[in-house]
Amino acid sequence: MQAFEDLRIWQDAQNIALQIYSLFKDNKDYGFRDQIQRAAISISNNIAEGSEYNSDKVMIRYLRIAKGSCGEVRNMLYLCQKIGYCDDETAKSLINKCKSLSSSIGAFIVYLENNNRNNK
Repeated sequence: MQAFEDLRIWQDAQNIALQIYSLFKDNKDYGFRDQIQRAAISISNNIAEGSEYNSDKVMIRYLRIAKGSCGEVRNMLYLCQKIGYCDDETAKSLINKCKSLSSSIGAFIVYLENNNRNNK
């Protein structure tokens, strides 16, 4: 397996986390800010952690967690939009990036599962 830094999904997750941090850096709702930032960081952290085990089976488990965190960020972005913490355009852009990342993580899971079956 390649280094996690070379994985496009890790790079995309890092970019989303940076955008989330930037968007909420001045937000005074510390609970909301902390939760969405932690969820955003969790995506790339789980991709990185799973890759370090050098096991497709373990990597798949961590990718599923990363995918779940991506869903959590998306959910919070919908709330952010409804509460008025960000404008509709910003929320929709980040939601679409999260959807795309989630889809890419899912495709990588399928790839690893198929690769694992073919090597047995």
